[in-house]
Amino acid sequence: MDDLYIRKVLDGQTEEFRYFIKQYKDLAFSVAFSLVKNEFTAAEVVQESFVKAFENLKSFKGQSKFSTWLCRIVINESIKTARKEKRTMSEPGFVSVKDFQENPVIFDELKKTEQKYYINECLNRLPANECLVLRLFYLAENSIKEICEMTGWSESNVKVHLHRGRKNTQEMLEKMLNTEVKSLY
Repeated sequence: MDDLYIRKVLDGQTEEFRYFIKQYKDLAFSVAFSLVKNEFTAAEVVQESFVKAFENLKSFKGQSKFSTWLCRIVINESIKTARKEKRTMSEPGFVSVKDFQENPVIFDELKKTEQKYYINECLNRLPANECLVLRLFYLAENSIKEICEMTGWSESNVKVHLHRGRKNTQEMLEKMLNTEVKSLY
């Protein structure tokens, strides 16, 4: 479907670019927000990213999905904006990954309606790289290979950030749950 709209836009039907905005605005916002950690800044990043995507659509070669290409633009714009605002973002690093066993009790103890709140709280507190990878992998359902294409990181770096993000999220959820349980008594 994306290919059809790309051809239409490149053939001069510029109003057809609205399709991409409707289709990918939530993904773009989620990616931007995970890096800049501010709603207003993320909205500006998304707007600038769509403008850049529109202006550079002719350079899209179709070797990846349009969403991957757009996410790469959003990531670059987010990093550029964060640097302008003198925010520091951790660079991808490498550590050895140990086997990680998830604790399903955490999610079982939370009510379904509260899960979203707690997960979003955790994502907002995570370092930008971990938050980005978790959002792309779990919420946007991208593969590790696609995340590598979007971020420019190696597969091992993506896996490390995914591992760290899971581990840190689990620890934060356990702390939040313990705090909630203690406040009941």
